[in-house]
Amino acid sequence: MRAQTEAFIEAHTIRTSPPACPEIALHLATEITPLWLATEDFLHKANLEPPYWAFAWVGGQALSRYVLDTPALVRGKRVLDFAAGCGMTAIAAALAGASSSQAAEIDPTAAAAISLNAKINNVDIEILLGDVLDRPDCPWDVILAGDVCYERPMAERVFAWLRRCAATGADVLMADPGRAYLPHTGLLKMAAYTIACSLELEDRTSRDAVVYKIVG
Repeated sequence: MRAQTEAFIEAHTIRTSPPACPEIALHLATEITPLWLATEDFLHKANLEPPYWAFAWVGGQALSRYVLDTPALVRGKRVLDFAAGCGMTAIAAALAGASSSQAAEIDPTAAAAISLNAKINNVDIEILLGDVLDRPDCPWDVILAGDVCYERPMAERVFAWLRRCAATGADVLMADPGRAYLPHTGLLKMAAYTIACSLELEDRTSRDAVVYKIVG
């Protein structure tokens, strides 16, 4: 099934680089609706969530840009890209010198996309397929999370977990373009970027995305 999924991804995406991170090559979709419908047909399932793995979301781009510009953050460290999507930030961490770069995802199609994207960037990414939020431990030195505040239940659960990890001593960073459920406390602004984006994904042609460090 993995080989079939990778073939599907390659057939329905193009190899390109996100605007903010020209150093990284990714398999990305040019339009959401055709891919969405094709994914439902491929998986024989209706009413699926959008194929988040096929787009370089602005928060993820900002976070990846920050990692590439600040390699000391991850160099020689164990890094987790949470809700990794296309794996862009995990790839940025690997390129910046992380000792290990893991990508956590619950979507098997996303996991296949991450594997393909890691391959074309010549980096090793370990994929954690499943929900890491219930883990009692935090074995990472750095946790990176982009675009996780677009739904209230997810944002609240994820932020609580990220704060627990920060309390263990991990450096925890998240990036967000001002989604509705971005927390109002516990965030230290580290950087801001203006990211070009598609009107199909956002309501404008560019968005300002902020990189935050989670503090207690």
